[in-house]
Amino acid sequence: MTETDYPRDWVADVLASDGGVVHLRPIVPADADALVAFHNGLSERTRYLRYFGPTPTLPPREVVRMTTIDYHDRVAFLAMLGDEIIAMGVYEGLAADGKPESAEVAFVVADDHQGRGLGPILLEHLAGAAAESGFTRFEAEVLSENPNMVAVFRDAGYQVSRAFDGSTVHVEFLIDPSEALTSVRNARERASEARSIANLLRPQSIAVIGASTDAKKVGNVLLANIIAAGFTGPVFPVNTPTPVDENETPPVVPPTSSHFGAPVRRPAREPRPAPPSVRGIRAYPTVRDIPDPVDLAVVAVPAAGMDAVLSDCLAKGVRTLVVVSSGFGESGEAGLESERRLTERVRAHGMRLVGPNALGVANNSADIALNATLAPRVPGAGRVGFFCQSGALGIAILDTAAHRQLGLSTFVSAGNRADVSGNDVLQYWDSDESTDVVLLYLESFGNPRKFGRIARRVASSKPIVAIKSGRGAMTQTRASRTRKAGGDDAIAQMILGQAGVIQVETITELFDCGTILAYQPLPAGPRTAIIGNSSVIAALAAATARSSGLDVVATVDLGPAVSRPDLSEAVAVAMADDTVDAVIVVFVPPVAVDADDYAHGLMEAVRPADGGSVPDKPVVTTFLAVEGVPEGLSRPGPDRMPVRGSIPSYSTPERAAKALAHAWKYAAWKARPAAEIPTIEGTVAEDARSFVREAMADGARDLTAVESAHLLRHYGIDVVAFREVRTMQEASAAARELGFPVAVKATSESWIGRLDREGARLDLPDVTAVLSAFTELRSLTGDDVLHVQKMAPKGLGTSIAVSDNESFGPLLSFGLSGRLFDALGDRGYRAVPLTEVDARELIAEPQAAMLLSGGPVDDPVDTDQIIDLILRISALVDEVPEVREVRCDPVLASADGVALLGARIHVGPVPTLADTGPRRLG
Repeated sequence: MTETDYPRDWVADVLASDGGVVHLRPIVPADADALVAFHNGLSERTRYLRYFGPTPTLPPREVVRMTTIDYHDRVAFLAMLGDEIIAMGVYEGLAADGKPESAEVAFVVADDHQGRGLGPILLEHLAGAAAESGFTRFEAEVLSENPNMVAVFRDAGYQVSRAFDGSTVHVEFLIDPSEALTSVRNARERASEARSIANLLRPQSIAVIGASTDAKKVGNVLLANIIAAGFTGPVFPVNTPTPVDENETPPVVPPTSSHFGAPVRRPAREPRPAPPSVRGIRAYPTVRDIPDPVDLAVVAVPAAGMDAVLSDCLAKGVRTLVVVSSGFGESGEAGLESERRLTERVRAHGMRLVGPNALGVANNSADIALNATLAPRVPGAGRVGFFCQSGALGIAILDTAAHRQLGLSTFVSAGNRADVSGNDVLQYWDSDESTDVVLLYLESFGNPRKFGRIARRVASSKPIVAIKSGRGAMTQTRASRTRKAGGDDAIAQMILGQAGVIQVETITELFDCGTILAYQPLPAGPRTAIIGNSSVIAALAAATARSSGLDVVATVDLGPAVSRPDLSEAVAVAMADDTVDAVIVVFVPPVAVDADDYAHGLMEAVRPADGGSVPDKPVVTTFLAVEGVPEGLSRPGPDRMPVRGSIPSYSTPERAAKALAHAWKYAAWKARPAAEIPTIEGTVAEDARSFVREAMADGARDLTAVESAHLLRHYGIDVVAFREVRTMQEASAAARELGFPVAVKATSESWIGRLDREGARLDLPDVTAVLSAFTELRSLTGDDVLHVQKMAPKGLGTSIAVSDNESFGPLLSFGLSGRLFDALGDRGYRAVPLTEVDARELIAEPQAAMLLSGGPVDDPVDTDQIIDLILRISALVDEVPEVREVRCDPVLASADGVALLGARIHVGPVPTLADTGPRRLG
C-alpha cells in the first residue's frame, strides 16, 4: 500500500488539552527516520513502560514493520508537531489468537508532551479506524506500575474489564460508541477548545508583527490600540528589516575566497535596519529575537511574508496568531489557496489562527485589558460576548455597542474564519464567568451539527442572539433528489430555535435584544402591562407586543401631564401585581420638566421589595426616545458602564415590545422540561453500519426499495409488506402470498406521489384485477419492475424526510404527503438528532398540522406513533451518518397507528464537517 492509499478522512487536526494543535495522520514508510528519532528521544522510563524493557534502539527490522502497515488489520497513527513525531498509537488485529473481533492497542507519548491528553486522542482515532475495519473490542497489556495507562482507557468512558497477571494488567473493552463515551469526548473537546480560546483572549504577552513607525500603517494602529487599552502584560513590537528597493544598484564589493578556494561575492544588498523602537517601545527584527515568552502574535505583514513569520512563531512557541492582513480567501481563488496553505502551516506548527483578514480581538477584563483590534472605538467593560466575521462590519458593531452603552466582556472578529470559528468561541463563553449574554453575527456556519450541539448546551444557561446574513446559504446539495421546501430564512429560524438561539433579522434588533438580556431579568410569562403618558405610543407598543406573542393584560394611560409620583406609583403597582410578568413604560415627558426626576422615580418604582438592585421582572421603556441606557436609568459599575438592573430604552415602542418578546420566547424555551437524545429500543446500529458499508462498496448510491426496507428494519421500522415483480406470474404469486386486497404500483421517480394517482392501482380484490393492473402499469409507465403491496389501513398521508443541508448538516422534515404540500413548502424542519420535545414541536410546525387533530369525520391520529417513527429515523441518520438522505412517503397516520408505504434512501461518504466520530477541528 502506498502513502496515499490510506483513508484520507483519517487525517485530522486535533486540540490537546492545553489548547495547542496537533496534527494526526496514519504512519507511512517514509516516516522511518522520524520514528527512529522519536524513539531515541524517549526517556528510559517511557521506553520501559511502553516496551516492557529498556529497548534503547529500534532494530531496523522493527522500524520497517512499524512503518509498513495495511491500514486495516494493523493501523498506526502519528501525532505530529511540524515535522516532529510527538506521539504514536497502534492497534493490531488478534485474529491469529482466535479473536477476529479484537485488536491489541498501545501508544506512547514523548516525555515533553505527556500530560497534554494525547493518549485519549490517539485512542479515539484508533477506535474509529478499528470500527471501520470491523473490530468491536480493544485489548491491552499494561505494566501494573503504569496505572496512568489504565486510567486513560477508563476515563475515556469505556467499560473496562481488567485481569492481573503478576506484573501486568490485561485490559479489555468494547469500542462501540456509547452515551458515556460521547459525553466524555464532548467534555474533553469543550475543555480543549475553551483553553485554546483562553490562550487567545487571555494572553500574558503580545508581539505585534509588522509594527510600523508610520502612524498610517495597520501595524502602528494595532500597537497604539493595545497600548491605549492598558494591556497588563508586556508588548513587543516586531519590525522586520526592509530590503532595499530592487531597482537600486548594488554596491561593488571585492571578491574573496571561500574555504573551497573559489572566488565568491559577499551579499550585495543589506536590508535597511529596523527602527530601535516603535511608539517608544523597543522593537525587535523577528519574534525569535524577543528574550521573553510570547503567547499571542498579532500579524500585520503582507501575505507573501507569512512563511517566515510562521517559522519564527513556531521557534518561539507562540500559541495563537491573529492575522489582520488581507489578500487571502476574500481576494479570489489564488488567495483562497494561500489561505488553505496558511491554515495548514499554522496548525502543523501547533498554533490557532484568527483570520486572516480579521479585525482583531478584545478582552475588557481588568486583569487583561486587551484591545488588539483596528477599531477606533471599543465599548467599555460589560458581560456580553460578541463574535462576528467581517472586519468592516465589526468596526460598526463596536461603535454601535459603545453608543448604546452595551458593555462587552470579549470580542472576536474572525475575518475569513480559516481556523477559529464561532463554535470555538462559544465553547469558551460557555464556561466564562465574565460573559452572561452571547451575540453572534454569522455569515456562515463552520461545522453545522457541532454548532447546534454546542449552542443547545450554552443556551441552556446563557442566551445566544444571532443574526445570520447571506442568501442561499441553506441550499441543499442534492436539490434534484430532495425537494427544497420552505424558505431559507424559515428553515434557519426553525433550526436555530431548536437549539434555543434567538434569531433576529437586523443589527439594530440584535442590539435591542442583547440590551434587555444584559440588563434585565427574563420574564416569567408573557403577561405584559403597558404604562405611559401617550395613548398613541402605548397602542403601538400593545399592537407589536400582541403580534410578537406577548399577552397585554393592562394598558394604563396616565395622560400627557403625568407627574413623577403618578408615574412611579403606576409602575410600582404593576411590579407588585402577580398577574403581570413584564412592564413596558412609554414616556414622552411634558415640556419644561426635569427628565432626571422622572428617571429617578422610575428606578425607585422597579426596585425589589427586598432592597436588591435588579428588578423581579423585566422593564423596558421608550424614555425620551433615547437608544441605549439613559444616564438616569443606569446603574453604573466601577468604570461608569451600566450593570445589571439598568433599564434599557428604545427609540420606538415597537422595538421595545419586540425585544421583550424575544426575551419571553427564550425564557419559555429555557423553561421546557430537560430533554435528552432518547435511546431507541430495538435498534441494531452495528448491523445497520455493516449493511450500509457493504452497500457502498462501489461508492455512493441509491438503495433499492428492498434494501431500504431491510435497513429500516434494523431500527424497528417496518414498511408495509411488498414484493418486487417483473412478470405477470410473479405479480399473481405475490398477491396470493400477501393476501388481498393489494395494490400494484409503479416504481420510477416520475410516477411516485402523483396527485392523479395514475402510478398506482389500489384495493385490488383478486388475481384478475392484479393481472389487469400489472398490464396497464407496464404499458403506461414502461417500468421493468413493479411493486405488489399489501393494502394498508386508511389514514392521513404524511411525509418524513432527511436531507443534506450545507448550513446545518442533516435536516429532518415533516409535512403532509404529496407534491402539492411540497410545492407550498408547508414543512417543519429540525436538525438531527432530535429529542422527543423536538419531534413534538416538529409535527406541529406545518400549517396543515391541524389535520392531525381530526375533524367532523376523521378521528385524531396517533401522534405518539408518528413521533416514535421520527425518533427512529433520527437515530438511524445520527448513528449511521453514511445514510445521507431518507424519504418515507407516504406514511399513513390514523387513530390506530402509522403505516409506512415506501422509503427511498441514499447512502454516501460522510461529509468532513459532520459532527461524528473522534474529535477534530472543522
